[in-house]
Amino acid sequence: MKFLSQTFDIRTEHGPQFVDITDKVIEAAESSGLSNGFAVVFSKHTTAAIRINEAEPHLIRDMEQMLEQIAPSRHDYAHNRFAHALSTNGERPNGHSHCQHILLGASESVPIVDGQLVFGQWQRIFLVELDHGRDRQVVVHFVGE
Repeated sequence: MKFLSQTFDIRTEHGPQFVDITDKVIEAAESSGLSNGFAVVFSKHTTAAIRINEAEPHLIRDMEQMLEQIAPSRHDYAHNRFAHALSTNGERPNGHSHCQHILLGASESVPIVDGQLVFGQWQRIFLVELDHGRDRQVVVHFVGE
């Protein structure tokens, strides 16, 4: 049984933003040398999620709007008042980002069969920026043979 990890950086521009990272994950899987197992794709952030979905632009816009409706950025969050009090430490008012993240999650798992990641026809892996643009880190952990 092999265990390998690779971390890569992603630069986001704004939130919400769906950044397609599928090709980076495929590249990492190919370099892992695994024949069979799985990859866990994990965001190291509480305001940036990992999700699998379709890369159709209108659908992505619909999902961005849904996130805003569920946890509006202009809502009065207790976390924002706390963050404002700590603003000298660089904390931002981003309660909406944390609330959206709790619904989306930090990781996805993808099977590896015969050395290839197994996706459905339209499936892509996204880093979903929920806050503001910045550098993010994604860890891909491989387990298998």
